[in-house]
Amino acid sequence: MLEHLADQQFWIGLGQIILVNIVLSGDNAVVIALAARSLPAHQQKKAVFWGSGAAVVMRIVLTIVAVEILKVAYLKLVGAALLLWIAVQLLLPEGGDGEHVTASGSLGAAIRTILIADLVMSLDNVIAVAAAAKGSLTLLIIGLALSIPLVIFGSTLLLKVMDRFPVIVTVGAGLLGWVAGEMAVTDPAVGAWVNANAAWLHYGAPALGALGVVIVGRQLARRAEHAEAAERELVDLAPHDEHTKAHR
Repeated sequence: MLEHLADQQFWIGLGQIILVNIVLSGDNAVVIALAARSLPAHQQKKAVFWGSGAAVVMRIVLTIVAVEILKVAYLKLVGAALLLWIAVQLLLPEGGDGEHVTASGSLGAAIRTILIADLVMSLDNVIAVAAAAKGSLTLLIIGLALSIPLVIFGSTLLLKVMDRFPVIVTVGAGLLGWVAGEMAVTDPAVGAWVNANAAWLHYGAPALGALGVVIVGRQLARRAEHAEAAERELVDLAPHDEHTKAHR
């Protein structure tokens, strides 16, 4: 354990895990709030506490399983591709998925809703954290132990900070792209070849992943915003057209 404290890569990996959890857990925090919003005030805190606690245990188990699965050849390449997709999606305008979460009327139902929603929405967290841990169970456990309470108790503050400083989301997306690049070149199917013939890819692939995510994500976000603006303009013009026809 003490040898890890003197290892620079350990601290870099720990920082990556904490930042990944913070950036990717905003949606989960919204789900928890939505699921508990119809409960009486004295039950809301219980729903958040027990629902989040159960979700934490579930996520730790899933992540440990993911770390082991990623040791199989080609799965890191698949995981890297998925991580790049997740990173790009992070930069796109929000689609309001949280509106489809039903408010629960009882404590048990709220906890169940939180668990199911967290299971569905945690795939990105699990893959990203497993990739950042680079097979180290110690790093994984410490990173999750530090970051998850921060997310649970500071989720509202974190959401406000991200709204105020959108660059945090861009940095987080770039980090996911970097982790995806690292993940791809360490896949058992290509790792030996990379080490022997293209060691520069250990830095080149992560840099390319981070840069690619930011460029592609911003381009797609710009297109989505233009499409949304055009659609809004059509909606605004519709009543005017109907009014004109009525007076003919």
